[in-house]
Amino acid sequence: MRQPLISALILAAGVVLASLAPARAEEPDFVTFGAGYYDLFDDQAAAEARFEYRFSEQNKLLWFTPFVGFTATSDAATYGYAGIALDVFFGNRWVATPTFAAGLYGNGDGKDLGHAIEFRSGLELAYRFDDYSRLGLSFTHISNAGIGERNPGVESLILFYSLPFDSLFAD
Repeated sequence: MRQPLISALILAAGVVLASLAPARAEEPDFVTFGAGYYDLFDDQAAAEARFEYRFSEQNKLLWFTPFVGFTATSDAATYGYAGIALDVFFGNRWVATPTFAAGLYGNGDGKDLGHAIEFRSGLELAYRFDDYSRLGLSFTHISNAGIGERNPGVESLILFYSLPFDSLFAD
């Protein structure tokens, strides 16, 4: 019962945020690095590392920005995914971003989520610096949406840093 409620709350927050403020058209491609706590509300806690590539505003699908990513835990669980995000700005500095992704999960020595296909919903809050980089927190929920016989789900809390892709090659 916990997974549908968490997913519904994240979706509702995303809809409310999307109606408040439009995204900025000048946002670049981002490379995002993150680390944090995996399985926040259960008993198989692990460290999590995350890497994502977020496409620029010019690559939007309707209002959404596509992204791809990879997560690994200290228990050797892995998750590769692709999804969409929606940046909602509060002034020039604060950005709330609801996200949704689908991907393939391998439990390694960690938590068995019940199926190889898993879905991730999340909400991020970040501070945006003058160079467009962002520092923030991400809360995500991963589950198989009931397509497997088991669907325990997992939540993560991640501290992340998003760096404009072009700045990796700047002089």
